[in-house]
Order: sequence, then structure tokens, then C-alpha cells
Amino acid sequence: VYPIFARIFTLHRQTSERINCMDENKLTATLPGFDEPLALLRACHTKILAHCDLLERAITQLAENKEDEEARSAARKVVTYFSTSARLHHLDEENDLFPLLARQSLKLADLIHLLKQEHEQLDALWQALEPGLKRLPDETGFDALTENAMSFCQLSRQHVKRENMEFLPLAASSLNSQQLKDIGIAMAGRRGVRYPG
Repeated sequence: VYPIFARIFTLHRQTSERINCMDENKLTATLPGFDEPLALLRACHTKILAHCDLLERAITQLAENKEDEEARSAARKVVTYFSTSARLHHLDEENDLFPLLARQSLKLADLIHLLKQEHEQLDALWQALEPGLKRLPDETGFDALTENAMSFCQLSRQHVKRENMEFLPLAASSLNSQQLKDIGIAMAGRRGVRYPG
């Protein structure tokens, strides 16, 4: 048994109800429309957290049985989500929100600088994590995969909390209706869909 799993099993015993009874609706819930861009970003954060829970559960199950098809399927879902939707989410923030808000105040500029640094760290962790997830059930580098998964989920939770508690409230109080509409239009365009209305 890999030594690292003692930490994972402790984590999952402490949060077993949250992980074992994870609401699948968090993964598939209908999101707000692009005409509510800040609500949409907040809802995407909920999906990010749900996929982190799914990733931790998959790693734990694979530690016990590398051939566990449910866990391998969960790992594939995680790869798909963080390679597509979560990547677009970061682009929404970095291309549409951050440039508008960084000019509003020094406080916002400092916060945005920190958030962009966290995006870079998350991207680096994901680049290290994704190939191992795609190789499953190959055991090569499973300790490193586990460490990367734990670090990625920990930073994701910290980042989402910072954005939900600090950044999005400041954005809501700083942006006017036309700016919010422009952000929503840009977000819809990034996904190749029409803005509502």
C-alpha cells in the first residue's frame, strides 16, 4: 500500500458523508444564463468543487482497486471537465472580468494579481495531473498522481473561496449593467452560443 494513502483515507473518513453521499446534481445542475454572468461564475465554482470531490473519491477507490471501472469513469469525467469547462471559466475571468476590474481600485488590482497567480499554479498542477489521470489504471507514478490531485483540490478550494467571498462581491458592486451584459456576451461567444434575448 502506498504511504500517501494514509492521509487520503484520513481525509475521507473525516468527510465521508460529504464524499460518499455527494450530490450528483452538483455535477449536472443547470447553470444560470449568460445574462447573469456573475451568478454563472459562482455556479461554475460549485461545479469545480464537486469535481474535486469526485477526483478525491476516484483516487481513493483506485488506491484500493486499480481496475475499479466506476473510479476510472469518474477520472475521465474529471479530465473532461477541467480540460474544457474549467479552462473556459478561467478565460472568462482573465479576459473579461479581470481587465475591467483591475482598474477600479488598488485593492481589486492586488486581489486580481493574487487570483491570476493562483490560476497559474492551478494550471501547472493540472498539467502535471492530467497525463496521470489519462493513463489510469497504469500504476506508474501513482504516488505523484495522488500528491498532485491533493494539491490541486486543496488550491482549487482555497481559490474558489477567495473568489466567492472576496472577488465576486466586489465585482457585483463595481460593474454596471452594460458591463455585465458585455461580459455575458463575451462568455457566450467563447462557447459558441447565442446570448439570451
